[in-house]
Amino acid sequence: MPEPRDHAENRNIIERILRHIPGFRGYLEKEYRRDSDELQRIWLADRLQRSKRAIDEAARPLVDTGQIDLLPQVDRLRGRLDKFIWQLRSAMQGYTGFFDLVRIDEAVLDRVYELDVALMEDVQTLAIAIEALPSRGGELGTALPELLNQIDNLESQWSIRVDTLKGLE
Repeated sequence: MPEPRDHAENRNIIERILRHIPGFRGYLEKEYRRDSDELQRIWLADRLQRSKRAIDEAARPLVDTGQIDLLPQVDRLRGRLDKFIWQLRSAMQGYTGFFDLVRIDEAVLDRVYELDVALMEDVQTLAIAIEALPSRGGELGTALPELLNQIDNLESQWSIRVDTLKGLE
């Protein structure tokens, strides 16, 4: 995943010239921030979506062996994951109120990038843990609540990010 600040290195000559036109530089910066935000949200949602196959793989043996007491927790995990994926995919592109500012407080922007990095790391950790579910077999009873707690943490991080972008943090 490219860093949002890497856009400056990948600009073509026309974009470099246009950046010198009064007002246009701010427009370009705003668009780069929006693009980076959207790419990051797509990556997060896609990574979690790919991990969901492992939930079904872990649930099949439960049904086959008659251990249906864990199925409600499996369904809850799947539902919570779907909800979080939906939040990522349905968020407004670029959080217009935040990204429309031509001059943005660098400290706030740095805070958003820090939150983004933490989100990416925690999503990756969660996805790996979900993908390990089928191999945990008899430990599913303890693994499922742990995964639900990780989703709670991600939802909290996402709320902080949304509040930061809205200027409410």
